[in-house]
Amino acid sequence: MGYIRNAILIDAPVDEVFKLTNNVRTWPSLFTEYESSEILEETENSVTFRLTTRPDGDGKQWTWVAERRTNGERRSTYSERLPSDGPFQRMVIRWWYDSIGSTQTVMTWEQEFTMKAQAHVTEEAATNYLNNQTRIQQQVIKERVEATCNSSQTESVLY
Repeated sequence: MGYIRNAILIDAPVDEVFKLTNNVRTWPSLFTEYESSEILEETENSVTFRLTTRPDGDGKQWTWVAERRTNGERRSTYSERLPSDGPFQRMVIRWWYDSIGSTQTVMTWEQEFTMKAQAHVTEEAATNYLNNQTRIQQQVIKERVEATCNSSQTESVLY
């Protein structure tokens, strides 16, 4: 089984980070790798959605459907990709958020996965790729969330 776990410190309050990063509708503007996000079904604490990546260097795009459950009290999520034609047999993603004082948040992502037997990449290659991509995306999200929160705080001070 493949496994990665990465965390990043974000200079923004935990409730804001949790709210901004769990709005699946905005993921194409929050992440650099997603071209679109389509909500298929939504309840108060769960969402089923379809993600489509931006084209890679060869023009290939990947699409999959995932179910995501949110625990607002614990500030955590549990997501599972539904079966697709991609390389993963199973993919589970857990996110959780821990407050550091009133103005910082540690956002942690954990992914566990198994590859399909006919996958075009090995588990080791997938682990390395996902580990690298997670770090890139967490850094982008950190910058975008901090910019949004700083902009909101500046506006509230000005008005």
